[in-house]
Amino acid sequence: QVELVESGGGLVQPGGSLRLSCQASITILSKSMAWYRQAPGKERELVAKITSGGDIYYLDSVKGRFTISRDNAENTVYLHMNNLKPEDTAVYLCNIPVGSVPLYWGQGTQVTVTT
Repeated sequence: QVELVESGGGLVQPGGSLRLSCQASITILSKSMAWYRQAPGKERELVAKITSGGDIYYLDSVKGRFTISRDNAENTVYLHMNNLKPEDTAVYLCNIPVGSVPLYWGQGTQVTVTT
């Protein structure tokens, strides 16, 4: 049983910052880790991904504002989000892909960006 527990979401004003954390119940040393988000009425989208070798992918709309990082010793992946915009409002979900399949999911953490 793989468990992913996200934390760090909240309510923030435009231009603010948040750091999301995802704690895995398994060792992540050899695994890619990813963050997705899903806004109401929209499809789930891949926000950022980091491979075991450190290769990183970002959604175009978050490049330069979000940073994904990992701490293998703590089995934790982070998403540092700066200069947040209202369109970043969504439930953010941690994911472990197996091959090309986004197999394991956390329960999600809500991020709301509003004045």
